[in-house]
Amino acid sequence: MTSETTPSVTEATLTDIATNGIWGPGHSVSQAVVDVSRALLAALQGEEGVELPQELAELVADVRRIGTIGLPRITGHEGVRLSSFRIKLNDDAPHPVVIVPAGWNPYGWLPFLYAYLRLAQRGYHVLAYSPRGIGIEGWPSTSEGFVDVAGPNDWADGTCVIDYAQQTLEPSRIGFLGESYGSGISQLVAAHDPAARVDAVVALSTWGNLATSLYHNGTRHLEAVQALIAFTGGPMEQKFDAETQQFLKDFLSGRNLDEVVEWGTRRSPETYVDRTNARGIPTFISNTWHETLFPVNPVLDLFERLTVPKRLNLWIGDHGAPEGPGLAGLVLGVPFPGLAEPTREAYAWLDHHLLGIANEVPDWAAVKSQSMFSYQTVAIPGGTNLITVPARREAHPSWHEATTGSETWYLTGAGDTGDGALADKPAVGWSREFEAGALTSSVAGELLKAGQREWFGNPGTYKFTEFERDQLLVWSTDPLTGPGEVARRIRGAATVRLGVRSSVDAATVVAYLYDVAPNGTARIITHEPYTVTDLTPQVNTTVTWDLQAASYDLPVGHRLALVVNSRDPLYSYAGSDLPVLTTTTVGSVSGSEARLELPLG
Repeated sequence: MTSETTPSVTEATLTDIATNGIWGPGHSVSQAVVDVSRALLAALQGEEGVELPQELAELVADVRRIGTIGLPRITGHEGVRLSSFRIKLNDDAPHPVVIVPAGWNPYGWLPFLYAYLRLAQRGYHVLAYSPRGIGIEGWPSTSEGFVDVAGPNDWADGTCVIDYAQQTLEPSRIGFLGESYGSGISQLVAAHDPAARVDAVVALSTWGNLATSLYHNGTRHLEAVQALIAFTGGPMEQKFDAETQQFLKDFLSGRNLDEVVEWGTRRSPETYVDRTNARGIPTFISNTWHETLFPVNPVLDLFERLTVPKRLNLWIGDHGAPEGPGLAGLVLGVPFPGLAEPTREAYAWLDHHLLGIANEVPDWAAVKSQSMFSYQTVAIPGGTNLITVPARREAHPSWHEATTGSETWYLTGAGDTGDGALADKPAVGWSREFEAGALTSSVAGELLKAGQREWFGNPGTYKFTEFERDQLLVWSTDPLTGPGEVARRIRGAATVRLGVRSSVDAATVVAYLYDVAPNGTARIITHEPYTVTDLTPQVNTTVTWDLQAASYDLPVGHRLALVVNSRDPLYSYAGSDLPVLTTTTVGSVSGSEARLELPLG
C-alpha cells in the first residue's frame, strides 16, 4: 500500500458510499470505502496534496489539532504483534477510550478510519486494531499470527490491547465498539477480561451463537463460510492454523459436525451471557432482518437472555448495510433521512455510558424495530429508488413483546391452478411432490448484496407466476383485507410444519414466505432451510421449524404465499452428492396437519 499513489477523494466518492453502501463487487469492501480511508490516513500522517472534500479536510485538521496519531504494534497473546491505529487526545483531561477490533476483511482496521476520527471529536481516545491473522501481507493494517475466529487467543489479545490502552492512554473508562467480526470479539473480550475492565459494548451486525448462525436445522450455511474464508487477505493455508483449517474443511464437507458445533459454540457470546450479566456490561446490539452471515434469530435469543442495560436495533437490510456508511464516510447532506441513525445511536450509547452524558439513552425502549419495507421512495436516474421518508420504527420493552398474537394457515392440496391454498381449516390426506436438487428462481437473495439494496430503498422483486412449479411447491391466501392500509402486521418468527418424504434417505426443504402484489410481483418476507436425514424412503416424517424473525406490514389486497423448494445458493442441501434429481413429497396427515403459524403484532 505504501508504494501506491494516494487516491483522490471527491464528493462523488462519498456519494458512492452513501448511496451504494460498503460492499463492492463479489464479497469485497467497496473501492470507495478503501479510497476514503487511505486518503484520510495519508492526510493524518502529514502527506501534502491529498485531495479531500472540504468536510473531510476539516475533520483531519481538527483531529490533528486535538490528538496525536500513531500506528503502534501491540504485543498480543504469546507475542503475536497486532497492527493498530491510535488517536491520543492531547489535553490533560481524563478521557475514555473506545477500542475497536476490526471486522473480518482483508484491510483490517483501515476501512472505518473515518469513524475513529469522529469518535476522537466526541472526546474519546481511540485504539483500533486488526485481530490476529487478519489482513493482506505487507499492509500496515495487517496483524501477525493465525486467525482464531473469535476464539480464546482473540480474547487474550483483547486483554493485551486493554493493558496497552491503560499504559499509554490512561483512560477514564473503557468501551468496545465492533462491527461484524469485531462485534463478536468485543462481546467476548468484555466477558473474559480477567480484570473486568470493559464498561460498555457496541456490537453492530453481530452474532449471538456462531454455531447456530452457520449450521442450523441440519443445514450448513456454505456460501457465508466460503466468503469468510476468502475474505481474510490470504489463502486458507496461510491464514489459519492446522486445527482451524481442519474444522473449516470438516464444515465445508459436512464431516464431524458435532465437533464443529462445539468449536463454534465456544466462540459465541450467548455461551457466556451469564458472565456478561454478572459484570453488568451495558450492551448495544444491532442486526438486520435479511442477514446472510449472522441470522437474526440467534441474536434475538442472546438479547432476550441479557439482564444488563441493553438496546437492540433491528434494521431493514443485510450485514453491515445500516451502519456501514456511517462508519466509512457519511458526511453532511446524506441522501435519505434516517441513513445516519444506526451510527448516531451507537455513539449515543457510548456517550452515555463512557462520557456520562445525560442524553436520551436512559429513556430508550430496549428494542427498536424497523418494519420492511415501509419507507417511501422516488425513482431516480439509473433505474433505482431514493428513500424520501424512512421506514417506520417501533419501540418494544422486549423482543418477545413485539408479538401479540398469531393466526394459523393450513396448507391444502393442489387446486385448479396447480398451487395449494393457505386456508383457515385443516386439510389432510393430500400430498404434492416436486423434483429436488435443482436451483429455482425462489431464492433468499444474494449474499450481502440483496439486503444492502433493501437498505437503500430497492428491495428485490420476484415474478411469482414464473416460479418453476415442477421444482417447488406454492401455497397462497386470497387477497387479504384489514383495517387501514395493512392487512397483516407480521411480528416475530413464523413456524412451518410439513409432512415430508423422499425417494432417498434425506431431504432439504427451504421455506420462503412472500408478499404477493396484485400485479403478480412478490417480495420476500423471510425464509429458513431444514434438512432432515435418516429418512425411510417413501415414509412420511413430520418436520417443524421456525423461519427467521421478521417485522413486515403486508398491504391490503396482497396475498401471503408460502413456497417450498429443495435448494438455495446460500446453503448445503441433501442430494448434493447424487448425479440425478430426486423426488420430495410434502403432505398433511391427521394430528400433524401441514400449517403455517403466522406471528402478529
